[in-house]
Amino acid sequence: MVALKKKPLASVPEAEGAFLGVAQSARGFAWRERLPREKQPLATAISQRHDLPELLGRVLAARGVGLDDVGVFLDPTIKALMPDPAVLADMEKAAARIADAIGRREKVAIFGDYDVDGASSSALMARFLSHHDTPARIYIPDRIFEGYGPNVDAIKQLAGEGAKLIVTVDCGTTSFAPLAAARGAGADVVVIDHHQADERLPDVHAVVNPNRQDDVSGLGHLCAAGVVFLTLVATQRELRRRGAYGAALSEPNLLELLDLVALATVADVVPLTGLNRAYVTKGLQVMHGRRNTGLRALGDASGLNQAPTPYHLGFILGPRINAGGRIGDAALGARLLSTGDETEAARIAVLLDKLNKERKAIETQMLEEAMAEADRQVDADPALPIVIAGSETWHKGVVGLVASRLVERFRRPSCVISWEAKNEGTGSLRSVAGVDIGGAVRAAMAAGHLIKGGGHAMAAGLTVSRDKLPALEGFLRQALAATSTASRDTAALEIDGALTPAALNNDLMALIERAGPYGQGNPQPRFAFPAHRVKFAKVAGEAHVRCVLEAGDGSRVDAIAFRSVGQPVGDLLMNSGGMPLHVAGHVRRDTWGGRDRIELQIDDVADPRRQA
Repeated sequence: MVALKKKPLASVPEAEGAFLGVAQSARGFAWRERLPREKQPLATAISQRHDLPELLGRVLAARGVGLDDVGVFLDPTIKALMPDPAVLADMEKAAARIADAIGRREKVAIFGDYDVDGASSSALMARFLSHHDTPARIYIPDRIFEGYGPNVDAIKQLAGEGAKLIVTVDCGTTSFAPLAAARGAGADVVVIDHHQADERLPDVHAVVNPNRQDDVSGLGHLCAAGVVFLTLVATQRELRRRGAYGAALSEPNLLELLDLVALATVADVVPLTGLNRAYVTKGLQVMHGRRNTGLRALGDASGLNQAPTPYHLGFILGPRINAGGRIGDAALGARLLSTGDETEAARIAVLLDKLNKERKAIETQMLEEAMAEADRQVDADPALPIVIAGSETWHKGVVGLVASRLVERFRRPSCVISWEAKNEGTGSLRSVAGVDIGGAVRAAMAAGHLIKGGGHAMAAGLTVSRDKLPALEGFLRQALAATSTASRDTAALEIDGALTPAALNNDLMALIERAGPYGQGNPQPRFAFPAHRVKFAKVAGEAHVRCVLEAGDGSRVDAIAFRSVGQPVGDLLMNSGGMPLHVAGHVRRDTWGGRDRIELQIDDVADPRRQA
């Protein structure tokens, strides 16, 4: 590693403007250096003070790490980063009520969402209550027939079954009527959530949500499972204060539950900053020990045969857990993550793997149809602020995935709607940086264009009547016109440096991994490979392009461009004619099928001859 400190691995152009002169890539991006010129002295200071290679100093400075924060960033610990849970509004009330339920052995109902965050949150609460011998029942609503969040019938059913306390996780903040029904049925409610909240809150025992408007904890970046974990810490502290632990009952080791928190944090795409970095780092260590029966079974069913990484959480395990909520039994994920029965876990894991394959087939067909519709819209109006596509044949459980693909392709917000026979449509929306789609949906709801709607800046959901669609389209286009256009006009692909295949070795990979885990809020380093020739380009599967990149010195690296067949990136790779191309992407270890090599995952390509 000494050599790395003396000789930086990345050569970075010093000229202002486009990186490598790329003003218009195959994807329509200008390439920009991620590290602003004014932060370059900080990168040097980080390297010198903390005795780090220059490349790592540049990566850290480009991600906003301060000179005094390097230590905790590179070694994020729960002890250093977790606050007192009491900083969250209503936390002490929530902890006391859950502790009461444990002390009285009351029946508790856990009402969760049907995604990975909801399943993980439900399992966290169920495992904690099980340790304390408190009967608990998990209820996950059916995505198709019940929709998101608590509903009156389900709440009345849970109370009728004897639940004295209902804990909603990853939902409930805006469920006014259903939670009012709980009070009428004789059940208390504790809401543990992270979704955006209006000033009005439901009339319940406690609402623990760092995104409620009167919460000053600064923890709004947590997913629901992260908030549930803090609630369990607070509840355990309350139980300890009450003298609940002793010879008859030991304190649970909450750190052993961090594998579930890590899974939810990555799958819910919340920023990997602050406490979330500690959750994921320590959670991956727990997951490596394969303590959770359900996660172990799911890893085996999906062929995961290596130490898990954020990639595996987000793209291997997460989609399989989500598959139950999208096209099968919505409760499968929560049951898998909360069970200790190996036979039951294996059965659910195999079923989820099968459902995920079915989901992929459904998504492929829907995506083909949605792409054709979106192409027509954008060809007709290149300045279109938002793509809105819908069909009576599309599965409502997959519309969010298709919307995400449209955003990737067209670089503008997208809404995909599944229309039902009663002329109502369920839609999912995804957005781009700088365009608040959740705010637009809430404004459309307030303007009377929707039956139901809400969400975050980057993702939202809605229910709309068919006769209201023209008004909704006009409203969203007007609301998003300025920010959507600005986002496309300023879109740039950020580059951390330039490499050649000769630099790709285990030392480099270890260096890059030190600044992980990577994800939302801490982007994986992206490097440019200048003027490399494409060798042996071929189609892999149905949608990917595999190739070999060769530098002028003869060094080579295997590369893959996912979902690029028929797209500008894939076309340029397949038809380069031996001419050198600038290629940008992420380097990663490829251990699939027992291999151990370094591979480039291509994000973008540019023809040097076509740059101004």
